[in-house]
Amino acid sequence: MHYSSPWWLTGGHLQTIYPATLMRKPEVALRRERWTTPDQDFIDVDFLDGEAGKPFLVLFHGLEGSSNSHYARALMHKLKSLGWSGAVPHFRGCSGEPNQAPRFYHSGDAQEINWIIRRLHSQFTAAHPQAKFYASGVSLGGNALLRWLGESQSSASIVDAACAVSAPLNLTNSGATLSRGFNRIYTKNFLQTLKPKCLHKLTQFPKLFDRERMLSAKNLYEFDNVVTAPLHGYRDVDDYWHRASACWVLNEIQVPTLVLNAQNDPFMPAQFLPKSASTYVTLDYPQHGGHVGFAQGAFPSKLDWLPEKIISHLQAHG
Repeated sequence: MHYSSPWWLTGGHLQTIYPATLMRKPEVALRRERWTTPDQDFIDVDFLDGEAGKPFLVLFHGLEGSSNSHYARALMHKLKSLGWSGAVPHFRGCSGEPNQAPRFYHSGDAQEINWIIRRLHSQFTAAHPQAKFYASGVSLGGNALLRWLGESQSSASIVDAACAVSAPLNLTNSGATLSRGFNRIYTKNFLQTLKPKCLHKLTQFPKLFDRERMLSAKNLYEFDNVVTAPLHGYRDVDDYWHRASACWVLNEIQVPTLVLNAQNDPFMPAQFLPKSASTYVTLDYPQHGGHVGFAQGAFPSKLDWLPEKIISHLQAHG
């Protein structure tokens, strides 16, 4: 499937912002379960219950995303039309209620992805042993999924096929890009929700990190250096961004996987996109689409193209 952007939706920024903020999101009813994590925290998982014997697809959302994000609603709506089952696990603190542990979530969280996928797989295949089981991730969730696929290698084969969309495959280059020019608008938007979460975390765990340094952070480099990196076992932001980047494990993946990134993605410009991966990985870099945008058709456009692209890959390779 080839992507062509609407003639009136020009440039990576407009192709990113318009779908995320102004396009109508399809309605879809989801069922929520709360799971206790291995460290006695919790996550909320939103489920779409499909027809017996049809495939299951899990979607890992992006930074500060949720099951209400435009791409999640569009994908779950498409699954409903096909009779598939699906799930959107919320990373810690992203379901509308603060989590309880002294940690959040991060781009390289393969261990968390592993626990969620294996529990979902066990839960679904117990009832539908012959059905296909697929995994997808968007932005941060896509990077974390790719890390799990690469680190797990053959043991990730419980997943029949996978797809990562608009993943920041090289976090160092992506983070630097988001600190410059107009891109700072995205960083500002992220920090507007991350900082209040951090203030609440400090009421749970005083002195967990430096409050004033967190509040004064002007970009993701400064924020991740004081919060994300030390909370999740990294030496500093440079260590985190390097070790958590998915680009280093693409050659280790042994599950049929689509890596879809628009060349005009403001978060991950074309010059930083990996040129090679394992034979299991399809690198698909359309010229347009923005960051998790891919709006299609005449004004006001629809969000159909990306769900159809994901499902087409999964059905063809899984």
